[in-house]
Amino acid sequence: MTTETAPAASFAPAKACPNLSRDEALVIYRDMVLGRRFEDKCAEMYYRGKMFGFVHLYNGQEAVSTGVIKAMKAQHDWFCSTYRDHVHALSAGVPAREVMSELFGKETGCSKGRGGSMHLFSKEHHLLGGYAFIGEGIPVALGAAFTSRYKRDALGDSSSNAVTAAFFGDGTCNIGQFYECLNMAQLWKLPILFVVENNKWAIGMAHHRATSDVEIWRKAAGFGMHGEEVDGMDVLAVRDAAQRAIERARAGEGPTLLECMTYRFRGHSLADPDELRDPEEKAFWAERDPIKGFSAEVASRGLLSAEEMAAIDKEIDAEVREAVEFALAAPEPDASELTRYIWAED
Repeated sequence: MTTETAPAASFAPAKACPNLSRDEALVIYRDMVLGRRFEDKCAEMYYRGKMFGFVHLYNGQEAVSTGVIKAMKAQHDWFCSTYRDHVHALSAGVPAREVMSELFGKETGCSKGRGGSMHLFSKEHHLLGGYAFIGEGIPVALGAAFTSRYKRDALGDSSSNAVTAAFFGDGTCNIGQFYECLNMAQLWKLPILFVVENNKWAIGMAHHRATSDVEIWRKAAGFGMHGEEVDGMDVLAVRDAAQRAIERARAGEGPTLLECMTYRFRGHSLADPDELRDPEEKAFWAERDPIKGFSAEVASRGLLSAEEMAAIDKEIDAEVREAVEFALAAPEPDASELTRYIWAED
């Protein structure tokens, strides 16, 4: 393992969220396990020939999705994802059966079977979409943040305080849209979190080989924006950082660039044999599994017992199995409605 692919800092176990409640611990644990078990089931269905197309799994990065989204207000704040969007959708509250149905291309999917794995949308849950091309979602998220600010400042709606979170990877931080949106967000003090899920690899390109400055969070300084690096394998550290950024955004203090140092446990997609990454590197990060780390932390705090977490695991396994059964039995989109949902009135 090279020094470039090791973590940017020696992350000690964070004593973040010291006042975490039992109820909050339950929500966090359940959400991370749901994300992991859901993605494992997707891999199973794909390799059994039941699921098709490009499928990008999120295993290993659960602390980022849960840490950010569960710190925000459900069905009030907004979220914008990437092609690796299944777990973001689940964290935002989209039912597992709707996400699974979409992956099978069924009418009961959250995008009515039109989007598939990379294009999950849910107006109800304020999910602004997954996007197949890197960086596509950042301007969309910026528009949502602008809407929130415009309603408050121009239209006098004092209740308009929604914050938007835009998720993207380290590879996206080398493209123009990223910098353009940082500039506009800071210029207008928009309520947005730019969440970089730095998993060290942009498909098969190692992060240190693709950028002149590997510390992405420092790029915020060029725009006068607050930037912060956080251990993306520690859900409580992510939650702490997200809460600070959300508080600043709601107070009108503008955006934050939050770099979460994380790692994906699978290849870029299920079509990727994952032969480029050093086995030693993968083993290093596997030891820092975010779910195992959180389980140990809440057990040590006396918030959740091993028996309670095992019961939650069993409950989630049943939920994921039911989601698959529901999706397999659901109808295909009607061919006569091929052009439906193109226009807003649909």
